[in-house]
Amino acid sequence: MAALYVHVLRSRRFWSLSVSLTRHVQLRHQVGRPLKETHRASSQTSCQTTNPVRVRATPAGPPVFFYGNGRTVCFQGSPKTTSPLQPGPVPTQSGHRFHTSAPVRALPAPLIWMVLKPLQKLIAIILGRSIRKWWVALPDNRRQLMREWAWRRRWHLATGIGVAMVIVALLLLTHLDESPVTGRTRLLVFSRENYMELAALTSEAYVEQFSELLVPVTDPRHQVVERVVQHLAERNKDIPEVSDVTWSIHVVQSPNINAFVLPNGKVFMFTGMLDAVADVHQLTVVLGHEMAHAILGHSAEQASLSHVVDLLSLILLTAIWAVCPRDSLALLGQWVQDKLTQMMFSRPYSRKLEAEADQVGLQLAAKACADVRAGPVFWHQMEIRDQLSGEPTFPEWLSTHPSHRNRITQLDRLIPQALDLRESCACPALPATDPRVIFSKSVRVLLENAKDQERGGRERASKPHLPLPHSPSSFPTGLPAALLGQSALPASPNLDHKSKCPVPETDIPTPSPAHG
Repeated sequence: MAALYVHVLRSRRFWSLSVSLTRHVQLRHQVGRPLKETHRASSQTSCQTTNPVRVRATPAGPPVFFYGNGRTVCFQGSPKTTSPLQPGPVPTQSGHRFHTSAPVRALPAPLIWMVLKPLQKLIAIILGRSIRKWWVALPDNRRQLMREWAWRRRWHLATGIGVAMVIVALLLLTHLDESPVTGRTRLLVFSRENYMELAALTSEAYVEQFSELLVPVTDPRHQVVERVVQHLAERNKDIPEVSDVTWSIHVVQSPNINAFVLPNGKVFMFTGMLDAVADVHQLTVVLGHEMAHAILGHSAEQASLSHVVDLLSLILLTAIWAVCPRDSLALLGQWVQDKLTQMMFSRPYSRKLEAEADQVGLQLAAKACADVRAGPVFWHQMEIRDQLSGEPTFPEWLSTHPSHRNRITQLDRLIPQALDLRESCACPALPATDPRVIFSKSVRVLLENAKDQERGGRERASKPHLPLPHSPSSFPTGLPAALLGQSALPASPNLDHKSKCPVPETDIPTPSPAHG
């Protein structure tokens, strides 16, 4: 049997050798065993040693020898023994297996940043406060000398600050990226792969959090959302960020009017949102908006901006705690800094990303042959719902989302372009009646009825209200029936390379006249 020797260079103080074996491993240290006996079958490699160590799996099995002379370690084993690169069991001649440890997965970079973010602020506060105490403890003459020293070297200090700013600018330029679909240039410190890892952890946490509230997959509401999402993904599969993701649906039983999509394609839809939409077209626009966030990587983009702003704010935070004479003033200055950072950077940028998601989401819905004119109607409904429920309204500059009115205005401006895109995708013609016009007329009728009731007219007050053609009350079961009633969604549409739109075999059904 040929012998295999592996030489590993060690320092002179070598005897810290650990070997991980499976069960029933026996270690015997034999002193004074002649070297020839162990090298009898090998003539290619020789090692000088005086203290061999023999390891064997069983008393009767073939031994495995380690030799060390202070500089060199020799390993003799079976020629069938392999050392694979991948972790796992390694078979030996005796039938026993060596097991290597599995690789340890590093935490995603965004998660590490979120954990260290409060620590960074704490370090900046401690540093600034220490500088203030050090300055206060200095004698007056030392302070004057340091002021004169700084004034004499003001140009050197200004040059150093300028060089630092140039280095920071160059670092930021190396992290510029092009946004998919829109082609917008953006800053991306965290890659999409990093956020995919974080999204996997986040989705597991959400599934565990909503485990008792998840709607069964056999529920019509779950089937509605699943069909709309799969239809959107099929019709937009020419976008790599759509086709490369496996989309999965989770419907949560909750009255919250909310929905979100994680970067790894996990869709979370609350039943409150299903109650808020009037038909399948509005649902398609809403889901297109949420899917656009995931496709465009808005979470990674927003975290990148927040990361850079926070790092730069640490300098200002340190200066605030160093300059303010008392801790109370420093706390007030820190609060003002946080609010200014939110008003000047975080919230405006968040509104910008929401507007971009509205634009791209409308394009996704148009390629899915939805009636994109239902998008502004949905936000009209949300505006009226907030007014009737007494929800407090704040100025847009205090919010992370555009106001309902501005959203309606932007969508109305994008509707003609979306209709052209829909037509280029060989979609069936839309009804001549615009749902926005019907909604406006219905609202006027309701307002007139409300004014008549205020006048005290008993006859008009006793008449039932005219329901809005796109109100949730007029569609108690229409949404599931509208989508589940169709026979099949386009399974393998042909791709029109001229328009880059899949040509469907069927389409999202138009609501019946009874539903408006």
